[in-house]
Amino acid sequence: MSLLQTEGLTRRYAGLVAVDAVTLAVPQGGVHAVIGPNGAGKTTFFNMLSGLVPPSEGTMRFAGQDITRGKAHRRAALGMARTFQNIRVFTEMTVLENVLTGLHAGMACGLAGVVLRLSGFRRAERAAVVASRAALDAVGLADHADALSGSLSYGDQRRLEIARAMVAKPRLLLLDEPAAGMNPAETESLAGLVRRIADGGTTVLLVEHDMGFVMGLSDSVSVLNFGRLIYSGTPAQARSEPAVVEAYLGARLAEKLRARHG
Repeated sequence: MSLLQTEGLTRRYAGLVAVDAVTLAVPQGGVHAVIGPNGAGKTTFFNMLSGLVPPSEGTMRFAGQDITRGKAHRRAALGMARTFQNIRVFTEMTVLENVLTGLHAGMACGLAGVVLRLSGFRRAERAAVVASRAALDAVGLADHADALSGSLSYGDQRRLEIARAMVAKPRLLLLDEPAAGMNPAETESLAGLVRRIADGGTTVLLVEHDMGFVMGLSDSVSVLNFGRLIYSGTPAQARSEPAVVEAYLGARLAEKLRARHG
């Protein structure tokens, strides 16, 4: 069963086609990667999925509902969460306060409840703190809850972003280059965290340049090149797929390698 489906998804910028008629189905469960060389259209594809950029053509369905023209907050309400390539934490807020912002959209207390601190608001606030601390514990940051987010290491800020995305218990987690800038030890630890998230029932869709990270973690990969989908399948098959090899190495080098090993 597909949790997320795109049909002919296209995004044009003047004369440039950044994403070109991509039809893709992401099954429920597991870790799925979207890969491709620089300029392949991966981030634009993610921006359309999360509602930051409208498609020029095509449709998107998530959890059985058409989200093609839906706003980002509507997708969040349906169970879609996202992190970004560039870290986006509130550095002057505590780690716990950052995670609490991930529950803001789901707290339906009303203005009067917030201003007057009515009992319903206080209950919701306590529940949000409990959920946020649990999310921090899941990513290994429980001991840093009261620290300023700006004091965290780069790798821990990445984990904080994941905790903030996961606190609302999404059905689909979009990770945009989560291993970018990490050292090998941090990358290995992150891979374990992403696998635990998937094993816990959240479907993970990620964009990543680190091929070791992708190939060792993903259950399936989809490859974009010049905005077009050129491959979908297992990581093992992707390594030997001629179109994928050519996209990464260039036609001339790919042909030399085929001649050498053919």
